[in-house]
Amino acid sequence: MGTGLNSRKTRGALRQSASISLQLLLVLLAMWVALRILGSAWSIIWPVVIALLLTTLTWPPARFLRRHGWHPALAATLVTLLFLLVAVGTIVGIAVPVGAKSGELADQVVAGINELRQWAAEPPLKITDEQVSGYLDTATDKLQASVGGIATATLSGVSSVVNGLVNTVLALFLMFFFLKDGPRFLPWLGRQLPGRLSADIPTVAGRCWETLGAFVRSQALVGLLDALLIGLGLVILGVDLALPLAVLTFVTAFIPIVGALFAGFVAVIITFVTNGWTDALIVLAIIIVVQQLEGNVFQPMLQSRGLGLHAGVVLLAVTLGSSLYGIVGALLAVPVAAMMAVLWNYLREQLTETPPAATEPPPPPADPVPATADAPAAPA
Repeated sequence: MGTGLNSRKTRGALRQSASISLQLLLVLLAMWVALRILGSAWSIIWPVVIALLLTTLTWPPARFLRRHGWHPALAATLVTLLFLLVAVGTIVGIAVPVGAKSGELADQVVAGINELRQWAAEPPLKITDEQVSGYLDTATDKLQASVGGIATATLSGVSSVVNGLVNTVLALFLMFFFLKDGPRFLPWLGRQLPGRLSADIPTVAGRCWETLGAFVRSQALVGLLDALLIGLGLVILGVDLALPLAVLTFVTAFIPIVGALFAGFVAVIITFVTNGWTDALIVLAIIIVVQQLEGNVFQPMLQSRGLGLHAGVVLLAVTLGSSLYGIVGALLAVPVAAMMAVLWNYLREQLTETPPAATEPPPPPADPVPATADAPAAPA
C-alpha cells in the first residue's frame, strides 16, 4: 500500500509556488512597463546608443590627451575632428576610385548584360529577344500599376534617411559631450541617488561601460578579419578596386546582417563586371565562407572572450534580437546580453553571504615536563 501525501508539505509547496509565480509576474510586468517607456522614448535613446558606441571607439585617444595635460574640451574637440576626418576620408577613399572607374565599369556592365543575353539565348534556356522584350513590357506595366506604392515607399525611405542623418548629427554632438564630461558623470550620478543606490548604480554603470568597450573592440577585430580575408581573395583574383572593397567590408561589419549583405553584393557585382562569371562565383564562395566563419567562429569566440559570455549565448542572443527587432535587435543583442550578465553578476555578489572570517586555530598545548628525579610525575 502506497504512502499518502503529507497535506502540510503539499500546502506549503503550493503556497511557495504561488508566491514565486506572483513575484515573477510582477517582475515581468515591470519589465514590460520599462520596455514600453523605452519604446516611447526611442527617438532619444537611439542617438544616445550610437553616441556611446562611437565614444567607446574615440575614448582611448581622448584619455591619452587628457592624461598628458590637455584640457578636456580641447581634447574632445580634437578627437571629434579627427574622427570626422577619418570617416570622411574613408568615404572618399571608397567613392573616388569607384568614380574614377565608373565609365569603364559602365561599359563592362553593358558587355556583361549582352553576354548574359547571348548565354540565355542558347540551350537549355533558349530565351529570345522577343521574350525578353515581353518580360520587360510586363515588368513596366506592373511598375506603372504600383506607382502609388512605390511613391509611398520612396517617401518612407527618404524620411528614414533624413531621420538617420539627424540622429547621426545628434550622436556626434553627444559623443563630443561624452568625451568632454564623461568621467564626471558617474560621480555626479552617485551624488544624486540616495542610500545604497549612490554606490550600486555607478558601479554597475562603470562595469557596463567597460563591457560596451569590449564589444566594440571585438566587433572591430571581427570586421578587420573579414576585410583581410575577403580583400586577400580579391587581390589574388586580380579584381579592380580590391582595397576600397576591403575597406567597405570593414566599415559595414559594424552593421549586422545588412552590412555583410551590402558589402558582399557590391564585391560580387564589381567582380562580375570586371572579371566575369567565374571569378564572381569564386568571390561569392569566399564571401559565404568568410561570413559563416564570422557568424559561427570569429564573432562568438572573440565576443565571448571579451564580454565574458559563452559563444552559444552570443549566437542565441543575436538570433533572438534579430527575430524580435530586426537589424536594430541584431546590433544591440550582444551588448544588451552582456550588460544583463553584468547586472546579474553584481546582484549575485550583493546577495551572496560572505563567509565568516576564518579564525586562527588555538596554539597546541605545551609539551608536558618529563618526569625526573627532582620533579615527580603527575599522579595517574
